[in-house]
Amino acid sequence: MSTEISAQSQAASYTEQARPRRPFGRVVKNYVALTKPRVMELLLVVTVPAMILAERGLPDLWLVLATLIGGAMSAGSAGAFNCYIDREADRLMKRTKNRPLVTGEISDRNALVFAWVLGVISIVWLYATTNWLAAVLGAAAIFTYVVVYTMWLKGRSEQNIIWGGIAGCFPVLIGWAAVTGSLGWPAWVFFLIIFLWTPAHYWPLSMRYREDYAAAGVPMLGVVRGRATVGLQVILYTWATVASSLLLIPAPGIGWLYTAVALLSGGYFILQAHRLYGSAIRGQEGKPMQVFHGSITYLSVLSLAIAIDPLLPF
Repeated sequence: MSTEISAQSQAASYTEQARPRRPFGRVVKNYVALTKPRVMELLLVVTVPAMILAERGLPDLWLVLATLIGGAMSAGSAGAFNCYIDREADRLMKRTKNRPLVTGEISDRNALVFAWVLGVISIVWLYATTNWLAAVLGAAAIFTYVVVYTMWLKGRSEQNIIWGGIAGCFPVLIGWAAVTGSLGWPAWVFFLIIFLWTPAHYWPLSMRYREDYAAAGVPMLGVVRGRATVGLQVILYTWATVASSLLLIPAPGIGWLYTAVALLSGGYFILQAHRLYGSAIRGQEGKPMQVFHGSITYLSVLSLAIAIDPLLPF
């Protein structure tokens, strides 16, 4: 019996030695990929402008850095949970075939542990370096993205991205709360802008990757509805986004720069949405990815204007 155990131990040891060790940089790169860094970047883009508007000037740089670190960890935790929960669906989609859990670069168990640890650290970090409200909002963002969107709505409703997209609005509230310890009405308007922007941003992507989502059984609007219906919805949410952006004009610290940018960039965003719809009603595919990338540019430019306006001397 002892001889058999010894042989098994030696075999396991040999297998472990024979297995190629991945370079440390490659391991780090794969864990970073779990956090969905592109989504994280977009979320952090709106955090700093919210903090500047709340302060009506430049906040303490350490507070900004601490908030960004906490927000990045919170978003990264949500992304890692999403990759873990969606790992089977990701194996069926071309768009996600290179994610670490699909390729086997990271084990399911390690990904889940990583998501939990990063999430807990993010909440503790925000509480220790900012305040309790920012920490609670960070926890709420993770819960909304993981439970409400990924586990509940994503596989069940064509409206999934509308309500699940609320998670992407939390960085604005976290940034505002970190500065003021409360939530003023401009923060909620900024929240509303991102809430309405999310479907107009994401549904063109669902049009482009319709076959992918269908193969994975995800009822995105682009899967269950025709192009014309999706295009019309994109138009409606684009108009609503631009209209809501004008509600921020009376906010203290907002001036002519933001007003001009909101009107000009909003007009361009609306034009792109109408072009997509025009192609759809003619039975053409159009350029949904142009609208997708254009929506990112729109939100980035709008956020930049929010950040700059309170710093202007006039």
